[in-house]
Amino acid sequence: MTVTTRQQQAARLQAMGIQVWVSREVTEDTSDLETPAETARENVVAPPVLPSAEPEPPPVVSEARVENTGAGNTQVDTAWVDEEPPLPTDDFMPGLDISEMSSQPAPAIDISSLDWPELQVAVSSCTACELHKTRTQTVFGVGDHAAEWMIIGEAPGADEDQQGEPFVGRAGQLLNNMLKALGLQREQVFIANILKCRPPENRNPQPEEIVHCEAFLQRQVALVKPKVILAVGGVAAHNLLKVDTAVSKLRGQLHHYGETPLVVTYHPAYLLRKPSEKRKSWADLKFAAAVVRGEQS
Repeated sequence: MTVTTRQQQAARLQAMGIQVWVSREVTEDTSDLETPAETARENVVAPPVLPSAEPEPPPVVSEARVENTGAGNTQVDTAWVDEEPPLPTDDFMPGLDISEMSSQPAPAIDISSLDWPELQVAVSSCTACELHKTRTQTVFGVGDHAAEWMIIGEAPGADEDQQGEPFVGRAGQLLNNMLKALGLQREQVFIANILKCRPPENRNPQPEEIVHCEAFLQRQVALVKPKVILAVGGVAAHNLLKVDTAVSKLRGQLHHYGETPLVVTYHPAYLLRKPSEKRKSWADLKFAAAVVRGEQS
């Protein structure tokens, strides 16, 4: 190959963007010269090696189901591929501030639909009034859930607050004796109070406290379905009947709490202070017993 021919080939290679090294000293003897292709391979300047981007990780398959399609082939159910859930957008739920969704108040409990276990839990967790801050425990009520008699007092005292049971002090012992005189055991009646928490220093219940507890007592009456309610004391009688008439004028008459017959008598604590009134309470108990037997209506 002549020098002119080599130069022409080199020029063509350079026109193609390939740099070729050409010796300045060219001899006439070209028998040992490399061919143009070999020269091009050895003298081409390689482009710089750029760092490649990190390869993307393959998709993570979580608990994917692998199905055999026959002939040794398998397919992955792509429905099980983990994907990041889309973030809520403004049109996720028009008009709703998503940032405040977790702070929405819980729906109010429908006390009228609760059964005994749920009702007792609702009472024990109640914080509707300030009495929950000073109580030792709530005083739900005790006795037969299907009793013919329901005894309702005003509010728990110190002993009741400690033991979680109504009428357990001296007044409770007297009430037990009054029931025994009728041939009844404490376990045969249901005993409850207007309030489920003790007022500080045994003060009278306040109107707002009674309002918050009223639904609990109404549900207890609805569940027991007693034949008679014996309201003991002025606070119980006034709040059940929504009157302010003295107990002395309410007793001896048949009243009603909703559709349930109601008889008013003195509170056992009052009878401990004034034993002379026990005879009147005994008359009230016999009157209530006649209502249970269907002899008074």
